[in-house]
Amino acid sequence: MLPARAYSISIDRNWQALYEAIWRPEIFPKWASGLTESDLRRSGTGWLADGPEGPVKIRFTPHNDHGVMDHFVETGDGQEVHIPLRVIANGEGAEVMLTLFRQPGMTDEDFARDAKWITRDLRALKTYVMSCP
Repeated sequence: MLPARAYSISIDRNWQALYEAIWRPEIFPKWASGLTESDLRRSGTGWLADGPEGPVKIRFTPHNDHGVMDHFVETGDGQEVHIPLRVIANGEGAEVMLTLFRQPGMTDEDFARDAKWITRDLRALKTYVMSCP
């Protein structure tokens, strides 16, 4: 079992409307900093992005009625990292929650860096969504 931490941000939008606005893989580069510098493109049943060590394969969960936006990132060594991402109701608004799993061999510094990265990305998501009509 991997150690895990959950991070979330509250957004003043109906959760279903928010999910509909952001679930598509093409939207992720607008707020996910790991993809903002990359050309996210379809490849077979998944997507490809340009990582620091070459192409990175990403699979996204299909559209659903539950606000699930999980994605699976295949690292350069062939390992696949599961990144659970959910949009849920929070009163009249929404909560976007991402779970970070500490991967085997990850240092304390790497885990802390990834946590900061997630916090920054969730804030960027909120800024992006609040600027959209």
